[in-house]
Amino acid sequence: MTFSILVANYNNGRFFKDCYNSILAQTYHDWEVIIVDDASTDDSVEIIEDIIKDDKRFLLFKNEINKGCGFTKRKCVEKAGGKFCGFLDPDDALLPHALEEMVNAFNNNPVEVLIHSNLFICSETLDRKGLHPSAGAVKDIGDFYFNYAPPYNNAGPVIAFTSFKKSAYLATEGIDPYMLRAVDQDLYLKLWEVGPFFYLDKPLYLYRIHEGGISHANKEGRAFYWHWYAVMQAAKRRNINIEDMFVQVFISKGKYDRLLSSLNNSEFHKLSKIFAPVKGALKSLGFFTDPKQKK
Repeated sequence: MTFSILVANYNNGRFFKDCYNSILAQTYHDWEVIIVDDASTDDSVEIIEDIIKDDKRFLLFKNEINKGCGFTKRKCVEKAGGKFCGFLDPDDALLPHALEEMVNAFNNNPVEVLIHSNLFICSETLDRKGLHPSAGAVKDIGDFYFNYAPPYNNAGPVIAFTSFKKSAYLATEGIDPYMLRAVDQDLYLKLWEVGPFFYLDKPLYLYRIHEGGISHANKEGRAFYWHWYAVMQAAKRRNINIEDMFVQVFISKGKYDRLLSSLNNSEFHKLSKIFAPVKGALKSLGFFTDPKQKK
């Protein structure tokens, strides 16, 4: 059973050697690698071509112009010939038993359409800093699963390493080629509508944090926007009133966050913090006395 490792690259060629070495180190050997380069502006293509050379297990495709993450990842799946597929970012790496664990999990859980695991958060040099704090099994909450971590709906999130059946993918609309970010979220929500997920409670993936990565601070807000776009599209497919969905799933936390934000940003709160020491000093001198205590 061939496993298709899907690599969507844009300007991450300098990290590809680690990714490549982790693939060669796999204990499961029936695999192919589909690489789609999204018109990188650096020397990514040259680096990747030099590394993979004439190895027929690696197939490299190139977008003539930059098309974005959604288009590129969709193309990866379209080119995949394996029964199972899993995305591996070119700046990340797999642990040696990752594919074997995934294939075994599918064999032992034939109904599941997606298998997901935990990961190690790593430095730019792939030094392991710790496990992802929120990974866990997805609880079956039906149409209200939107891949948010607790406390929003206590059901997820699905993170890397993730693999899915190609047949299940073909039963969906496929990855939205319009999306620029949160493409994996869009995929998970669509696969949830096809069949159940299974969680492997072990780390199989090395997730590299670096300045150009999606987790860099100046990109997190954009990723959150696109995650919400994916949620809105899922609500539409599931015929859920988006207002009702938001109220049922997010309102308690949302009310708290808005109240806290309003309080912290209010002029009264700022002034009270500034004048608190002054008020304390005046009170010690006899000012601000409770009128009821006056004789």
